[in-house]
Amino acid sequence: MSKIQQHRLSLPKILTLGFLVIIIIGSLLLKLPVATQAGLTTKYSDAFFTATSATCVTGLTTLNTAAHWTIFGQLVIMILVEIGGLGFMTFTVLLFSMLRRQPNLTTRVLVKESLNLESLADVKTVMKYVISLSLAIQALGVGILMFDFIPRYGWLKGSYFSVFHSVMAFCNAGFDLFGNSLESFSNDPYLIFVLSLLIIAGGLGFLVWRDVLLWHKKHQISLHTKIALSTTATLLVGATVIFWVTESQLQQLKGAANGWARFVDTFFLAVAPRTAGLDVMPYSKMTMAGIVLTMVLMFIGGTSGSTAGGIKTTTIGILWLQSWAVLRGDEDVEFAHRRFTQNNVFRAAMLIFVAAIIVVIAVMILAATEAVPKQFGLEYIVFEVLSAFGTAGMTMGLTPNLTLIGKIIIMVLMFIGRVGIFTVMFTVLNSDHPQKRYRYVEEGVMIG
Repeated sequence: MSKIQQHRLSLPKILTLGFLVIIIIGSLLLKLPVATQAGLTTKYSDAFFTATSATCVTGLTTLNTAAHWTIFGQLVIMILVEIGGLGFMTFTVLLFSMLRRQPNLTTRVLVKESLNLESLADVKTVMKYVISLSLAIQALGVGILMFDFIPRYGWLKGSYFSVFHSVMAFCNAGFDLFGNSLESFSNDPYLIFVLSLLIIAGGLGFLVWRDVLLWHKKHQISLHTKIALSTTATLLVGATVIFWVTESQLQQLKGAANGWARFVDTFFLAVAPRTAGLDVMPYSKMTMAGIVLTMVLMFIGGTSGSTAGGIKTTTIGILWLQSWAVLRGDEDVEFAHRRFTQNNVFRAAMLIFVAAIIVVIAVMILAATEAVPKQFGLEYIVFEVLSAFGTAGMTMGLTPNLTLIGKIIIMVLMFIGRVGIFTVMFTVLNSDHPQKRYRYVEEGVMIG
């Protein structure tokens, strides 16, 4: 451990700077003429914005991915999404493995931090699952998508589209090669359902998948996996039912000609805000109730240690259980015959509090700098802020029209959403200062 302590940069700073370096490299590659279609030019602000969105697996973009970027540019975006989705430290360990070298203690601790692992002992085992499982799921997704895309576009283009969109769905990034996301495929329940499963798989988290796949050996799963699966299932079922009611007319989903197609499209509305970035209908045409629910889902996001953003399902699950315990007068927060630590509860509460402050500040700034169309209100800005912070990639139309200040704010939100609030805050506030050796007298205050 002494070797780590001798580093001039703290672990959160290394993680933060690592993502920044990847974004800068990606932006320089996207600025190359070979990355842009003939006759078009790319401003560096747009290249940097796209690289940030890709590395932070968001999908918000100021440019049309299909029309503006060449194959080279699209491949750069896809690689950035893959790196951002699995974490750049994952690729560092993969490089060590290819060179048949053991990662040093610093690298292992960084992997532990980037994947939210409990101990260093988990690093080597989890890394095998992170790499092999993610590649296996994406490869399976490619194979299944080929059955849809190849008959449409031919072998070459169909195969390329299958690879690109399998990566985007699993990594919960919202880039697409169609120009209007999945709005032209609302009458294709096969494609929508397959992408929904890929999105859910990427948003569950690698620790959850490890527990599920090892169930036949251990016959037990961790408390983390139990609450993640329970919260995810509750959100998906609840949101699907609510969307079925609020979007009952589904006027924008013209292809939903039968009950199964309508169900799949409605289910996708519940899945996509979990930071996927793809859509089957313009969110500007959605009912206000549906917009509010979408914003809530974007804020919550996926599971810790996954490709998704947001405050995470485990956070909202713990706070719900904490609130229920307090209202019932219980001293402990319990779930599945286990008791949460007070540190879990405190961190969850602090995470939501800090996230709310960040969102409010961003909304205030964008409300002062961005133009809101007459047919919209404040939801036009709040939606975009939550989409960036939750790395959801949804938009009601603001992103392509952002001012320079607006682009900076959205990029900062995407960065914080992907790297993590605690990591970024610890980097900015330099939380490695020596702890106090004294404590003041405790005194209570009135709450509520």
